[in-house]
Amino acid sequence: MKQILQNLKSGKISVADVPRPLLMPDGIVVRSRKSLISAGTEKMMLQLGKKSLLGKAKERPDLVKKVLEKVRRDGFMATFKAVRDKLDSDMPLGYSNAGEVLEVGAKARRFEVGQRVACAGAGYANHAEVNYVPRLLAVPVPAGVSDEAAAYATVGTIGLQGIRLADLRVGESVVVMGLGLIGQLCVQMLKASGCRVAGLDFAPDRVKLAAEHGADLALVIEGEQTEKQVLDFTRGRGADAVLITAATDSNEPVEQAARLARDRARVVMVGVTGMDLPRRDYFQKELTFIVSRSYGPGRYDTNYEEHGQDYPIGHVRWTENRNFEAFLDLVAGGMVRPEVLTTHRFPIQEADKAFELILGNDEPYLGVVLEYPEAEGDKDTARVTRIELGDRRPAQPGHTAQPGHTVGVSFVGAGGFARGFHLPNLAKSPTARLRGIIDASGPAARSAGDKFGFAFCGSKEEDALNDAETDVIFFSTPHSQHADAVCRVLVAGKSVFVEKPLAIDMDGLRKVCRAAEANPGSVLVGFNRRFSPLAVLLKEFLAGRGPLNVQYRCNAGPLPEGHWIGDPAEGGRIIGEACHFIDFFAYLTGAAPVTVMAAAPSTGSADDAAATITYADGSVCQLVYTSVGPGSYSKERVEAFAGGRVGAIEDFRVLHLDGGPRRIKPKKLMQADKGHAQEITAFLDSLRQGRPSPIGFDSLVDTTLVSFAVLESIGRGEPVALDDIRRALSAEEPESTKPNET
Repeated sequence: MKQILQNLKSGKISVADVPRPLLMPDGIVVRSRKSLISAGTEKMMLQLGKKSLLGKAKERPDLVKKVLEKVRRDGFMATFKAVRDKLDSDMPLGYSNAGEVLEVGAKARRFEVGQRVACAGAGYANHAEVNYVPRLLAVPVPAGVSDEAAAYATVGTIGLQGIRLADLRVGESVVVMGLGLIGQLCVQMLKASGCRVAGLDFAPDRVKLAAEHGADLALVIEGEQTEKQVLDFTRGRGADAVLITAATDSNEPVEQAARLARDRARVVMVGVTGMDLPRRDYFQKELTFIVSRSYGPGRYDTNYEEHGQDYPIGHVRWTENRNFEAFLDLVAGGMVRPEVLTTHRFPIQEADKAFELILGNDEPYLGVVLEYPEAEGDKDTARVTRIELGDRRPAQPGHTAQPGHTVGVSFVGAGGFARGFHLPNLAKSPTARLRGIIDASGPAARSAGDKFGFAFCGSKEEDALNDAETDVIFFSTPHSQHADAVCRVLVAGKSVFVEKPLAIDMDGLRKVCRAAEANPGSVLVGFNRRFSPLAVLLKEFLAGRGPLNVQYRCNAGPLPEGHWIGDPAEGGRIIGEACHFIDFFAYLTGAAPVTVMAAAPSTGSADDAAATITYADGSVCQLVYTSVGPGSYSKERVEAFAGGRVGAIEDFRVLHLDGGPRRIKPKKLMQADKGHAQEITAFLDSLRQGRPSPIGFDSLVDTTLVSFAVLESIGRGEPVALDDIRRALSAEEPESTKPNET
């Protein structure tokens, strides 16, 4: 299918062929008929993309701060590579479209195949032939509303939310400053609501359009003369509310709004302008200044937007979804006419011309609509989930990896971590023959496929499972998906590498154990730290010195608001992240865990724990995992003591060794090396040579069980014996959790 993408580094716009998106339970798959280019928002994105690296930094000082913190923690080169990779990726454009439902998820049954819908949201309602849209970011289109009018729903709803925040009544006077798309739609909606409306702009053609479609007063902004006319319009009282729908760096809109407003009026920022409020003006009139948040309540709430957890109507009358419905009802009733704002229409194949129009100053424009082709039966490219990119490395005879042959690799999950670590390492490996790159997002799969040299890209895991030349499948996906993914790959007769954790609960781990026992494929979990060159040196230094006393501190820091790892359904950070350090204990000791005693601070956070683990060889290992430390402090430090020797690793950049026969200088690396590349090399070599996986399966299971035991010990307030946990794992699972026999 066709989709419009912007390269973050160069700002270049392309119309790319990408796999269609995958249906998820919480949403629908929609074939686009029309999509609206938001000239203000998307123009800013285009302009930012075309700026130099310095220009981008000036625009986003918040991101510069994060980059500097990463430099302090991980080193310049690691940070440089991370920033370069982030910029060298493609971003979908668009957030307002209308189309027809192709597929319906299990939790989105209020929709029907063939139904017309309006869709919203960056990353969902893209300029693409087909989109996956969560159920609360889509609404049915009423009869009589054209596809083009419905494509305005998102932009219209942004204006509607601003109107709601202005808290207006019939007969009140409103000034709309800025008569772009949102401003024009606000004028029409305010007039439909019984308000008296004045529209202001610098562009005479936009002022004229507002006058033709509802504005009681429409003025070209000309300083004090304009303010006098508005004062006359409001009978000398000033406006009851001012909606700022302009896009400018200037502070003039918020200053002029104060002069136009009456005593105790509301000023609502819907657009993007300077916001250095003149205190005296706002104080003397006791004005209320409100910044409107996009489409309304629910916006930026992951549970609402991605998982469809609606707010009760008795508590939140106008959510973003109900705002979409209200806007389309106004259109259906003829009170709002979005089509009159359309100045240009382009087929998606000519999208570059549309964006050239927006970036140029040669021709006036307002509503720019993209149009999409109808279905073409068996030749319908919008339904394609796999795209051949051309095999970069010659295939070996047969599909099973044999000693001396390369290993056919497919990869599922082309997110930031994969692009930063695993995919570059696989692309450099002479052992890997890259087959398929799979991601639910077609653009992500295509971008990674092109960049790293895969033979094909797709959006369905089955394309990798059924590929005869794929020997091993790598997974970098949400934690809750790992156990089932491992089982599917093993049953398909292939080997599997899965990012940590192996499973997030006992049922999942039990299924993995059953699949591993019944099938010959190798399993490796992404416990990379044991493969770090500093870890290898530390283990060699302490070898044969008797039981170890090890302390590992991880200053993990808080998760960003709404981060998927924070979702309880993903198992939490102790299971999902602390398992890294538990595996490191297993590597250093080389022994089986015996008991776990853990506790958590009384902060109510599930992301903090201290655990003591004993091992069969007499070793004792202590883990402190915390989310409350500052990002400016080092993230990881491990100290290991044994037989008169000690070794310490700081952020996998510096190794200190002491207690040997002579003084040992600290081993310092230019950048942190946590063993990602070495881990992949070891695994691929084991497959190519027919050797066991670099980490024994029993050790993978024990590490997972220890992470479960940490949480159990915290809950029970007493030590947990690993033998008890192992017996629970071996017990027959409840009938309801058994996989269906096929």
